[in-house]
Amino acid sequence: MSLVDSHCHLNHPKLAADLNDVLCRAGLAGVSRMVVVGYDLSSSREAVSLANAHPSVLAAVGVHPHEADQYDARAADALSELARGDRVVAYGEAGLDYHYDHSPRPIQRAAFERQLGEAARLGLPVIIHSREAADDTRAILSDYAPLAAGGVMHCYPYGADQVDWVLEMGLHIGLTGIVTFPKGEEARQVAACVPLDRLLIETDAPYLAPVPYRGRTNEPAYVSIVAEAIGRVRGVDASEIAATTTRNAGKLFGELIYA
Repeated sequence: MSLVDSHCHLNHPKLAADLNDVLCRAGLAGVSRMVVVGYDLSSSREAVSLANAHPSVLAAVGVHPHEADQYDARAADALSELARGDRVVAYGEAGLDYHYDHSPRPIQRAAFERQLGEAARLGLPVIIHSREAADDTRAILSDYAPLAAGGVMHCYPYGADQVDWVLEMGLHIGLTGIVTFPKGEEARQVAACVPLDRLLIETDAPYLAPVPYRGRTNEPAYVSIVAEAIGRVRGVDASEIAATTTRNAGKLFGELIYA
């Protein structure tokens, strides 16, 4: 069973300190590719460095809404240069987070719009973070929809009733270990209704470790648990979820998923 962790942060100190063992465990679990996602300029550089050093790692570069106030002209130019790297497969994670509001909302929106424009200019899919910001996310995306190179709403944060508009924007749905949580019924409802050809699986490591590892540091090896949980919801074997989501990742992120 070959798996793709479509969103993780091996560039986070909690995982970087134990990187070789983390990669080894991922390989033993059947994880063939991991997309390491930047959340600011420094972590984006680290994502590219990791992708250049490890065949199983690919990179995405961008600025998370928490750090949107850092997305100035210098950062934008540097990220655009990084995004041209051979092993960069997406732009992001970019978007809106109205739960924490670590950056002012107007600044979040401006950074999101500019990164969508850069992704379109570079022909890259977009990895989108959206939390408690469905209306503004939808409004901004509508100016670019359907996204020419596609994208994914990672760690899908909304209910099954919102899935249709996300798909209409040209996005995939990324599901995490939340589908295993006792209080994850909404995520399981989404897992049951998303068209299989628009589904991706991810860990968002080091965050959101699935049951039975709640409270521990998450890592890419645990994406197999996400596949198993979705398989149970849909009444299919985990190997079918693994094969389908790997194929979907290849269509979205390109041939490096397989190469």
